[in-house]
Amino acid sequence: MILPVILAGGSGSRLWPLSRELYPKQFLTIAGEQSMLQQTIARLDGLDKHFLNLKCHDPLIICNEEHRFIAAEQIRAAGAKHSDIVLEPFGRNTAPAIALAAFYAVHQSQPKVEIGTTAAESKSATQNPNDLSNNEPTLLVLAADHHISDVAAFQRAISSGVDYADIGKLVTFGITPGTPETGYGYIKQGKALQGTPDSQRSASSETQANQAFAIDQFVEKPDKKTAENYLSSGEYLWNSGMFMFKASQYLEELRKHQPEILRACEQAFSKRTSDLDFVRIDSEAFELSPSVSIDYAVMEKTQHAAVIPMNAGWNDIGSWSAIWDVSDKDTNNNVIEGDVLTVDSQQNYIHAENKLVATVGVNNLIIVETKDAILVADKDKVQGVKSIVEQLNQSDRTEHKHHREVFRPWGKYDVVDLGKRDKVKRITVKAGHKLSLQMHHHRAEHWVVVAGTAKVTNNDETYLVGEDQSTYIPLGHIHSLENPGIIPLEMIEVQTGHYLSEDDIVRYQDHYGRQNTQYKINPVLKPKPQS
Repeated sequence: MILPVILAGGSGSRLWPLSRELYPKQFLTIAGEQSMLQQTIARLDGLDKHFLNLKCHDPLIICNEEHRFIAAEQIRAAGAKHSDIVLEPFGRNTAPAIALAAFYAVHQSQPKVEIGTTAAESKSATQNPNDLSNNEPTLLVLAADHHISDVAAFQRAISSGVDYADIGKLVTFGITPGTPETGYGYIKQGKALQGTPDSQRSASSETQANQAFAIDQFVEKPDKKTAENYLSSGEYLWNSGMFMFKASQYLEELRKHQPEILRACEQAFSKRTSDLDFVRIDSEAFELSPSVSIDYAVMEKTQHAAVIPMNAGWNDIGSWSAIWDVSDKDTNNNVIEGDVLTVDSQQNYIHAENKLVATVGVNNLIIVETKDAILVADKDKVQGVKSIVEQLNQSDRTEHKHHREVFRPWGKYDVVDLGKRDKVKRITVKAGHKLSLQMHHHRAEHWVVVAGTAKVTNNDETYLVGEDQSTYIPLGHIHSLENPGIIPLEMIEVQTGHYLSEDDIVRYQDHYGRQNTQYKINPVLKPKPQS
């Protein structure tokens, strides 16, 4: 049994201004019609159909608390199944995140596997191989923000990885390099491991098993000359950040090499709480965990590491130039997205969201236009985008944190105008959803319904507001907004007051676990007179 673990954390600052802290790159639609998270989940489809004796469980998602509703909504929109969504209160790098997944797997398995038990010792007979509780799964750790064009080659490598994980190996997948890249870490592969993967695992006679190798060395991102030497030697692979191993084996390696991570994550997981599909770990315990990558924590120290070469059209989409590499181009080698006109322009990536973008006589540029920011960069110097994000953060601006259009579990809003004492929002509420029962200390609000019907709670009154009607929420009134219909509710909100920040909110009741106080209200539903 494989339990895919999809790591959906990270800020994706190198893809600003599309990627923001509250809407990072794993949730963006890049090089396809689905988001990168959705593509990662879809890549697992058919894994248990193409290979004999190989069952793939619904994936476990690990993401930041702030991204939980985005992740859940994208999974729902894609029609994908998943086990649970484990929420990290803050990032602690990959080693602790994977430890949480391992504890999840051990907790779900029966009989329970003790930490320190080897992978071979943990094997047990199973009555139903589709039931996660009947056997300890092999973890397949994937990043949510990678691009893989050859899914069949990806699945072949996974099939071979299972065999090596079954004999206690901690497997990583190395990408066969095609160019001397300086933006990736490298793995120097050693001797081929003795023994051949199970030739009967593949359901197709055409499928070839991937040979695993010992790992001689993990290497940091090299300079150009060193990368060229690595490429010509044929001994080095790109470090993909994808792994496969038994949960108990990984926890045992943490016990040996990073016991502080093991203790902190064990405590954090043991004190977890559950809310629908969300699993919240204990933040105080998790805060004690060192922030360390799996490479530093385990893979560089273990005696059981192995690498399987993979040639599957992999790209970590770590920069704008990487997106240009994997995107479709026109006859002038331009990648064009949105309303764009070009004259005598070549080798550019041009993305327009709201305005016409026109270029004349420019080459090798990255141009990205959003509602609140425009990026223009040399395609060969895009690593400097991260410095722009750092400057925005240091200047106490918000363009690095969120888009003008902000997504919420109930829908979204777009700030279309902002003055000293007024703010105008375009609000969309999904059918059947409801905003929290709330109050503001410093602002009043006027609501105008553009489409759909609003069910409004305004202090002790509850009433309906239809299209082309409006209502007024005075300062200090406890209020809520609900869409009782079957189509999206669209409305304009005009805020007035001397303080218009989003943190001026007191929640009393909330369907999404965000409430911070209690209030009892028993409104009587009645129609609102025509405005």
